[in-house]
Amino acid sequence: MPADLGATRTEHFETTDYPLELGGTLPRARIAYEAYGTLAPDGRNAVLLTHGFTSSHHAAGRNPGNGNQPGWWNGLVGPGKAIDTDRLFVVATNMLGSSYGSTNAKDIDPATGKPYGPTFPDITLSDIIGLQRRLLEQLGVQHLAAVAGNSYGGFQAFQWAVDYPDFMDAIVPVVTAPYSPRLAYPELLARISADPNWNDGWYYDNGGVGATMRAIRYETLKRYGADEVLADEGLDPAARDARMRAQADAWADRFDAHSLLILRKAADRFDIRPQYDRIRAKVLYVIARTDVLFPPAIAPDVMTGLKAAGVDAQYFEIDTEYGHTASGADWKKWEAPLRQFLEPLVP
Repeated sequence: MPADLGATRTEHFETTDYPLELGGTLPRARIAYEAYGTLAPDGRNAVLLTHGFTSSHHAAGRNPGNGNQPGWWNGLVGPGKAIDTDRLFVVATNMLGSSYGSTNAKDIDPATGKPYGPTFPDITLSDIIGLQRRLLEQLGVQHLAAVAGNSYGGFQAFQWAVDYPDFMDAIVPVVTAPYSPRLAYPELLARISADPNWNDGWYYDNGGVGATMRAIRYETLKRYGADEVLADEGLDPAARDARMRAQADAWADRFDAHSLLILRKAADRFDIRPQYDRIRAKVLYVIARTDVLFPPAIAPDVMTGLKAAGVDAQYFEIDTEYGHTASGADWKKWEAPLRQFLEPLVP
């Protein structure tokens, strides 16, 4: 078996006066990231990994800042693995607006001296990946072999392909789509704002909205397939429920409710289907058979649209019971097609 990466660490990149697509500027814009492997002298052996909606930049190895748990694609990223850090320089970035070390609503607004809270500006997928582009430039990356990500990370991969079509050879969007299948921001806002501590979004000194966030996370874990994963680990129903509730508690203690709203609003705006003809990268589009968020039924229209625009695209379906979690939890099921797809792209 290929070796794991071992210990990893979080790094940070910050830039100033970052312009936003919908107007306004962030005086300071920061993103957290991890990096694995070594950048080639010509800066062209890099892969960018982009994460899911409520996840972090901890994609592989074990990061003490993230509880020393293995990264979300730990089985796929490392020496000799499908995303081979012996040959590739891999950068896994957090998203602008997220709560894992990047600029978000809990940061201090220089104009007021208090957290941005509900006044944090609206951002888009283009804002998120534009900041990643600045990071890559700072690191000396001249060209990407691929951008790969799951769920919301797949949104980012598609956005990269239309915003910077000549900057990468390929994208690997996984358990995702080139658009948001449902507009969920109004429903999410209504639920969080119903928390008795909401206080028009100024809940930081009011006890927070932890109860609502824990409930949301628990329901999400069940919907994503966590129960099935834990069942295969041998846990009985009571133990599975306790594990998911503990995971929900830990997440709610760290993830700010405004981050959930900021990123959900950006996702609701996301749809690159009218821009398929801008894509120059090869595409490996991966869906999980049991995913209720991005079911296989959406794949034929996506593939037809991509191919009609002249995109070199191929499709793979993970045969799994793990639903939306399958890209990490059932990584062995799609490791071979990923490795085969990336092999010609490694410099």
